[in-house]
Amino acid sequence: MKPKMMLKIFVDLGMTVLLMLLMAFELIGQTAHEWIGAGLFLLFLLHHILNWNGSRSLFRGSCTPVRMLQALLTALVLLTMLGSLVSAVLISREVFAFLPIQGGRALGRSLHMLCAYWSFVFLSLLGFHWNMILGMARKLVKGDSRIRRAALSLLGACTAAYGAYALFHRNIPSYLFLQTQFVFFDFEEPLVFFFLDYLAAMGLFVWLGHLPAKGARRL
Repeated sequence: MKPKMMLKIFVDLGMTVLLMLLMAFELIGQTAHEWIGAGLFLLFLLHHILNWNGSRSLFRGSCTPVRMLQALLTALVLLTMLGSLVSAVLISREVFAFLPIQGGRALGRSLHMLCAYWSFVFLSLLGFHWNMILGMARKLVKGDSRIRRAALSLLGACTAAYGAYALFHRNIPSYLFLQTQFVFFDFEEPLVFFFLDYLAAMGLFVWLGHLPAKGARRL
């Protein structure tokens, strides 16, 4: 594997890890949350630098359904990430505390939660890259292709099913639509269970994003 491709994979994995840590805001502390958020934004910029040619190609050539979906999701990710950054500046007590900004904390908190959770959804929905993941899995897992495809499909479906349970168990829809202004955390719960549920919820959106992409490719 080429070094640039390896770097892309590590950057994407790093973004996933940092995103998971950010979702555990109260469990890791505000200071850590702010610095991790700054790190995620830097990795986000690095990701787009490494994939600059691919990003430019979205607006060139024929306008296929897959390209339209990719462009839409990419724009939504960019919008929510910028919203997260702006709101983070408004409510920061550590990283951006040196800026002479006063007021706007109530709006900043609501905007930050809204953008953070929708970023989680949109980044996960970029399941268009699922084919690349499946391609790597096929190289690692040897055996009959039909059995392999069936096993991967079953694993994806089981992850999505548990992810649907975790989505509502963690009240994520209420945060997406600002039905509540505060995120609930169980401080007595082992942190690993929190991360497993959020990873499963991410897997659900990856799986959901893969289905329309697969249908669009057939068109």
